[in-house]
Amino acid sequence: MFEPQTGQEIETEFGSKAKVLSVIGKGRRSTVYLVQYNGRTMALKWYNTEKVRNLDIINENIRRNIKDGAPNNKFLWPEYMTKTDSKTGAFGYFMEYKPDSFEYFVDIMNGYKLVNDSSTGRLAKKKVRFTSLYSMVMAVLNIVNAFRQISRDGKSFQGLSEGSFFINTDTGAVLVSDCDTIAPNGKDLDINIRSVYKAPEVLMGSLPDADSNTYSLAIILFRLLFRGDPFEGEKTIMDVCLNEKQLSKHYSSEAVFIYDPDDNSNRPLRGIHDNVIKFWKEYPQYIKDAFIQTFTEGVRNPEKRISFEEWQNLFIRLRSEILSCVCGKSHFISMIGKPEDEVFTCPVCGIKFVSMQFTNRNYRMPLYIGGKIFECEIDPQSDDFLSISGELVENKIQKGLMGIKNVSEKKWTVKMPDGVYREITSGKGFPIWQGLEIDFGKVKAHL
Repeated sequence: MFEPQTGQEIETEFGSKAKVLSVIGKGRRSTVYLVQYNGRTMALKWYNTEKVRNLDIINENIRRNIKDGAPNNKFLWPEYMTKTDSKTGAFGYFMEYKPDSFEYFVDIMNGYKLVNDSSTGRLAKKKVRFTSLYSMVMAVLNIVNAFRQISRDGKSFQGLSEGSFFINTDTGAVLVSDCDTIAPNGKDLDINIRSVYKAPEVLMGSLPDADSNTYSLAIILFRLLFRGDPFEGEKTIMDVCLNEKQLSKHYSSEAVFIYDPDDNSNRPLRGIHDNVIKFWKEYPQYIKDAFIQTFTEGVRNPEKRISFEEWQNLFIRLRSEILSCVCGKSHFISMIGKPEDEVFTCPVCGIKFVSMQFTNRNYRMPLYIGGKIFECEIDPQSDDFLSISGELVENKIQKGLMGIKNVSEKKWTVKMPDGVYREITSGKGFPIWQGLEIDFGKVKAHL
């Protein structure tokens, strides 16, 4: 088998050459290299011809994806193909290299990564955690959006794994990898991946499609949020013959969600599944209900699964319910009060925060310095979950006095403390007071 070596030049199908700098990582089916190509530092994914039985199908799919182009800039999409080795048929493709600021999905799940300790020369554990609840929820929204973008193009993941996502734990930005396994719905790449990421119908022989990908998305989100597997409980681990074939039964024909409200035979066990036991308690019921529905009724009935759009709306709500206190702690207000409460109290330091009611939803948003109002929250027709329309800011002259700044391009109408309604244009702000009323245009809000 032909494999690129450090220092070697690999020819592209167009005749130009890329220099191999180092090995980034090795997998069962491929090796990823760091290369220099046309002044760019890129990654080269090279296939192991002894482990991949369908190279021609994969080659065809990569060429199709290069022609179609990436759905957006969140994807480490194939850009160029290498020249195919004449003796072995081996080949690879070039893609953008992951920036150092992005962490591996599996390292976030584990809570650490292994790094070289410069003082000892040995490997040491370094913590890998989201720096805030906000960045974690943003990561979820970005992953959901990636699935939606693929679905809109009539494609689906066929090789989903822990290596499919890189995440910036400070911002929640996401980069999608394994884009060579994204294929048109109904197209079979015949990729042998772990059962844990496949929908039950795919495990039982159906081809991947949008329905199966909504299920795979739920698996990814569950593992990210709860640091565990939705079907690995007592029933699963007590199976003494847990090979891949037997394991697939626990994710298809014999699947029992670990928190199925009607079947407690597969509950997580203390000492083994401590993470999922801990984190399951930290999320509001409406988030847990979405997973319960997908992993109970949705196992055998794809129509019962939470859709991409529904997942996005749920986590837009969760993001708006984050309360970041001055004491340094953050909470979901659904976990410290009722959705209709006008005032929320930090359970750590006791500071109270007022909240605002919007006319297009039945839950309130806590107001704190640094909070944000997004475009999708004040325009029912907007799908834009990234653009910020308003910011909660502190008065520059009177410390502790909070206001809202319009950072959108639209005009708002606001009832001021003197009872007069005034237009608030971009860059302008207004104080928060008990009788505050805001007309964003299509949505109104009040204290």
